[in-house]
Amino acid sequence: MSYPQLGAFTVPPAVNEPMKSYAPGSAERKALEAAVAELQQTLPLEVPCVVNGKEVKTGKIQKQPIPSDHAKHLCTYHDATPEVVSSAIDGALKAQNQWESLPWADRAAIFLKAADLLSTKYRYKLMAATMLGQGKNAWQAEIDAAAELIDFWRFGAHFVEQLYAIQPRSSDGVWNRTEYRALEGFVLAVSPFNFTAIGGNLAGAPALVGNVVVWKPAPASTYASYIVFQILQEAGLPAGVIQFVPGPAEQVVGQAIAHPSFAALHFTGSTHIFRKLWKDIALNVDKYRSYPRIVGETGGKNWHVVHPTADLTNAVHQTVRGTFEYQGQKCSATSRLYVPASLWSGGFKEALLAETAKIKVGDVTKFDNFLGPVIGKPAFDRIVDAIKRAKEQGAEVLVGGTADDSVGYFVQPTVLLTKDPTSIGMTEEIFGPVLTVYVYEDAKWEETLDLVDSTSIYALTGAIFAGDRNVLAKAAARLRHAAGNVYFNDKCTGAVVGQQPFGGGRASGTNDKAGSIGIFYRFVSARSIKENFGGLTGWSYPSNLV
Repeated sequence: MSYPQLGAFTVPPAVNEPMKSYAPGSAERKALEAAVAELQQTLPLEVPCVVNGKEVKTGKIQKQPIPSDHAKHLCTYHDATPEVVSSAIDGALKAQNQWESLPWADRAAIFLKAADLLSTKYRYKLMAATMLGQGKNAWQAEIDAAAELIDFWRFGAHFVEQLYAIQPRSSDGVWNRTEYRALEGFVLAVSPFNFTAIGGNLAGAPALVGNVVVWKPAPASTYASYIVFQILQEAGLPAGVIQFVPGPAEQVVGQAIAHPSFAALHFTGSTHIFRKLWKDIALNVDKYRSYPRIVGETGGKNWHVVHPTADLTNAVHQTVRGTFEYQGQKCSATSRLYVPASLWSGGFKEALLAETAKIKVGDVTKFDNFLGPVIGKPAFDRIVDAIKRAKEQGAEVLVGGTADDSVGYFVQPTVLLTKDPTSIGMTEEIFGPVLTVYVYEDAKWEETLDLVDSTSIYALTGAIFAGDRNVLAKAAARLRHAAGNVYFNDKCTGAVVGQQPFGGGRASGTNDKAGSIGIFYRFVSARSIKENFGGLTGWSYPSNLV
């Protein structure tokens, strides 16, 4: 069946979703509190695999604990078996031709409708699931599960429309054009626990340009991911286009990347796992129909570097937010701080410790808690061990340094001071509420920039604080490859879709810039078409004449 598109349609203008404040007494706070209470009353929920539009319950039950109260769990979910994964891949491949052939306006409409559903009907339900399941406070849930995911879907349609409009020039008697085909095969999306929006984008971005996707969500974000999938279903996503397959990573991912029709990996997670998958894909390259695309965003050892001309108060508050928002469990979170001695002794230290000490830690359903739990026992143990090893190396605990996992996985916001700029706190990704400070001599600004650039294997985000424009310009040039997202006099977290395309280089990933047109190039295979309106009347060249 053909699908004529009888008009040059344009998607509605993309505008960033307005963020609600959740101030005391506000309508949105009452609605969110009601959604949280309703969810708590229905625990635990059950999450199936969904293959070809049908629920599949394998009976291999796993649990998603609530990290602020780990005796309880948010949901049980059914692990995908090898048979389920095989069925998911086969079903996706069968759905591919019809999905890719659907006119662009119809594909776009599904994701635009999903964005509207999330903005209205499902906003508080998804936020509640993110708060309970992933330990985010209300504001962090709002900017992630609501605003960012809505933006990914709306701006995604806008960016794909721009991509399709990029066409070659034509000469007399010739019409040249470019088709942006979906990849030949299926995309494997492997999403992390820390951002509900990332899961929706890892699966959604490839699907938007006509690909079919096998989506393996992180165990610790299973329920929120399932709601995202249900929103896409309600918006009209055809069965089989995205297959929802929670399950053991090694088995699900290994089976997918061993398939001859594996076409791309869309990944967010640890550097160690991403590097392993890259090697495994390379070992399988002879069996693939095409060379797979590998798109990944991994870790960071993100930095704030403060110049003596910086606004002290701003730098302190930006650092507190950048470090401790969502318990430091953002790949962009601030984790190393370089401060000049003059500012450190001139009020920076006192202000940093005073502000950090004000932070309340606890259950995120109590709105006055700024910090919630870390995601689980392995994370808790890793963070506690990192603090212990840093102290053994000579780091001084200026504030925090304690933790308690008796009820939930709570780590106090911690500031360490080191005299060794290559110590654990300055080099290892801790992924928790831990900031390590290195105080440099004011005269050694240039040497400090060298330290910032050379200390870590990562290059995700960073921030330069200075009141002198020449200092900002020179530092940005010197640190050109030290971060894929750099901020002037602002914290190194909080990239907004359509405003600060996100991604980093070096060990931080492939820097394909989620939240921009760039990411969509990775999931299409362009076909150039030349149509000749004339015709040859002979085959020889004028240069052949004598």
